[in-house]
Amino acid sequence: MKHISIIGIGTGNPEHVTMQAIKAMNAAEVIFLPLKGAGKEELAEIRREICERYVTRSGTRVAEFEVPQRQIADRTYAQSVDAWHGQIANIYRELISGLPDGGTGAFLVWGDPSLYDSTIRIIERVRQSNSIDFDYSVVPGITSIQALAASHKIPLNLVGKPVEITTGRRLAQDGLQSDSTIVMLDGEQAFAKVDDPDAEIFWGAYLGTGDEIIRSGRLGDIAADIQALRTEARRRHGWIMDIYLLRKGRDFEE
Repeated sequence: MKHISIIGIGTGNPEHVTMQAIKAMNAAEVIFLPLKGAGKEELAEIRREICERYVTRSGTRVAEFEVPQRQIADRTYAQSVDAWHGQIANIYRELISGLPDGGTGAFLVWGDPSLYDSTIRIIERVRQSNSIDFDYSVVPGITSIQALAASHKIPLNLVGKPVEITTGRRLAQDGLQSDSTIVMLDGEQAFAKVDDPDAEIFWGAYLGTGDEIIRSGRLGDIAADIQALRTEARRRHGWIMDIYLLRKGRDFEE
């Protein structure tokens, strides 16, 4: 039976790659490397660097493939994502079909495969189609949440209180609900619209890389500064990956 390894590789720092991930990479005949179009070549370069640094097995090859753009016109968010996943599943099906009988392929996933990444969903979609006989395993990776907390030197939670993980779209829709809220995938900078200027924000972009930027403080004081930093960073790089923690209250407050 063919085997697929879904491998978390951290947030861009090659030193985030775990020993388990390196072992899985070196067990693969083929490592599948996604290309996400103009302006995001740096993401592919980081994956290439990780392969060059850690893959020592003779004969392992890297196969690059184009990731289609998600189409959003005349569709709900859920409809656009479902159709996009279907397109990617067709590509994955072809890639896996090309493996030799009993062969192993690997997908390198930014951060951790369990957190706001759909590789597991798409691989399971391919498997349930019954068009190819294969199994798969998942190797965890350092998440942007862990990298954010480490860079700011903070715990994520207040003592005895929960942590919410959500998206910028949900934050804009529902507002700030939890004492500690981690916000991912915020292309609209929803933090600037939060009606709680006394909340604290811990923000970071390009975490774990040489281009890392972090800022923290009272939301009402630095929201505009973060917006300006984000705009300039995106202009300079052509892309941005950022994340932030919003916190209200203090430890031991009832």
